[in-house]
Amino acid sequence: PSVGARPAEARRVPSAGEGVASPPPVPVGVDLDRAIAALAGLLDAAGRRELAALRRRDWRAEDRELEAARRAFEAVRAGRGTKKDREAAARRLRAAKETVARRDERAAALAKSMPGALYRAAGRGDEEREARALALLRERFPEWQARGYVPSRTITPGDETSRLLRERGWTHWHHLFTPRQLLVHGLLAETSAAARLSAEAGAACLLGLGRVADWDSRLSRWWTDAAHEKVIQTFSNQALNTLVTFGSRGMRALADSWFLAPPDAPISAAPGAVRAVDARAIDETADIWITDPPYADAINYHELSEFFLAWYDRRLADLFPGGYTDSKRALAVRGAGAGFHRAMVESYRNLAARMPAGGVQVVMFTHQDAAIWADLALILWAAGLRVSAAWTVGTETPFGVKEGNYVQGTVLMVLRRQTSEETAFLDEIVPDVEAEVKRQLDSMLRLDDREAPNFSDADYQLAAYAAALRVLTGYRSVEDVDAAGQLARGRRAGVGNPIERIIADAVRTASDFLVPRGLPADVWRGLGPDEKLYLKGLEVEGHGEFRAGVYQEFARGFGVRDYRALVRSGKANETRLRTASEFGRRELGGSAFGAGLVRRALYAVWRTAENRGDAADGLRWLRAELPDYWPRRAALTAVLRYLAALAADHWRADAAAARVLAGAVENDHV
Repeated sequence: PSVGARPAEARRVPSAGEGVASPPPVPVGVDLDRAIAALAGLLDAAGRRELAALRRRDWRAEDRELEAARRAFEAVRAGRGTKKDREAAARRLRAAKETVARRDERAAALAKSMPGALYRAAGRGDEEREARALALLRERFPEWQARGYVPSRTITPGDETSRLLRERGWTHWHHLFTPRQLLVHGLLAETSAAARLSAEAGAACLLGLGRVADWDSRLSRWWTDAAHEKVIQTFSNQALNTLVTFGSRGMRALADSWFLAPPDAPISAAPGAVRAVDARAIDETADIWITDPPYADAINYHELSEFFLAWYDRRLADLFPGGYTDSKRALAVRGAGAGFHRAMVESYRNLAARMPAGGVQVVMFTHQDAAIWADLALILWAAGLRVSAAWTVGTETPFGVKEGNYVQGTVLMVLRRQTSEETAFLDEIVPDVEAEVKRQLDSMLRLDDREAPNFSDADYQLAAYAAALRVLTGYRSVEDVDAAGQLARGRRAGVGNPIERIIADAVRTASDFLVPRGLPADVWRGLGPDEKLYLKGLEVEGHGEFRAGVYQEFARGFGVRDYRALVRSGKANETRLRTASEFGRRELGGSAFGAGLVRRALYAVWRTAENRGDAADGLRWLRAELPDYWPRRAALTAVLRYLAALAADHWRADAAAARVLAGAVENDHV
């Protein structure tokens, strides 16, 4: 539309130039002059002058001239004119195109200079609108609760839900929503309930309502990332986080939650049934059982589900007669002691009894604690099952994401009935586990793409846990390990068991096996645990990985108790290690890391960087202070080359110094 058009004149205008799409029309009744004046306040002085210059132009006249020039050129090209006429028509068309193109470029540049978002403090008008939303809700609230359009349930205390009362004083599920949110959600529920919908469409609306509640509550987090800045869902993690600075979504922003567009997934027409039932009470036989077991109370799913069930309460029973909206807390397999172990054994033993001889179970398991995996091994033993195959798949990131926190894996384990009668001895199992871990990781590495990795180091460690279980559960029993007794006692703080130690050894094997790219294997094997953690950490930094949990896993895998001295920043998603210059003289000597090859190399790099790339001082220091300098010169050069290849911005100066120093060490001679 014309930038200077009056409201009554605002209509759709033909395309201004070839290949330029027509802009959307301005709705009749919009005061365009007032809107533009308001937007002009967001521009700097130069931008306002440019806007005024563009508005003084007659856009419609320029567009009409372009259309007229195009028609005239087409006419003379069709043969109704002389050569001179054709040249004149071509010049006219080129001039008109250039005029419109330059104008459109200037308008596009001006549009790009506008801020993408505008933030302002709440004013009196906002307060009046919120008061109006509250009044409208009060008119409808009793009836809506009676009909199940908004929650009416009280919050049942629990490990996760009690915090709502403790931290905010909330006693009912509707307290987790503002009046405006309840009004919007209730209107969606009322409208969909009043419509004559099929059972499938009604179920879709109910699912949409749950998604709307997830993305629009007092627990919805404001994503502060400058590239996004938006409200994201309540369950951005599996907890009920009471927030001071929550965000709300308007109707347009809720469209992606309310309107569902699931992909097609054809399913066999064979008869089937969906039932919610306790795994210990299943009395049917199946060839394949698929389970995703609880992880020793890592997540209180049975409590978190009540957030959604409060919205589904009465409507779910209407759509599915005989269904229920009880979270069945009493049946939840939870805890980490003997009761939890007993329930898990009973569940898997029953499933094993309900499958034929050739049947399988597929278990999805994600945990990075050797003690939990040891518990799982004991549970499978007691249930009469063995792990026959395992693989790690990426399950926690969108398809195609290969950067940043690019993979959070889940181990899929295939279980079969225990058929072995062999008893293993602990000293025999350890080398078998080590060989199986190497075989598993080698097969994953062969498939992985080094330039765009599908697996992170945490995924390889998960695979090591599963490989250890494959060996352990391949035997009927292990000498001196009483599975039933271990499970009955439960885990006690500071008290391990032989199975846990074997699994921890498997993770250390995986850590040693995963040599950082660019570092010779023989050099890697000669380094200490802290040095391995540091160099491996630098590698994952290069992948854009800055989660604190990654370094915690490395520390567990390498057997490092305290690595805080190596870390520059320890924030949850901003964790990274110190550079050579950030270390300076810190941590030099006095510890295993401080007296090692890597720390001495870092110190010499810092001295080289301090001398503006002159390696002489760093080289002299290494000759004098590094024990066995000459025999270790090749390993030192390899470490320096590894540091020199680091491409992160915060490593740029030190990497350049490492490159110079590596050359000096490599060419050093007596």
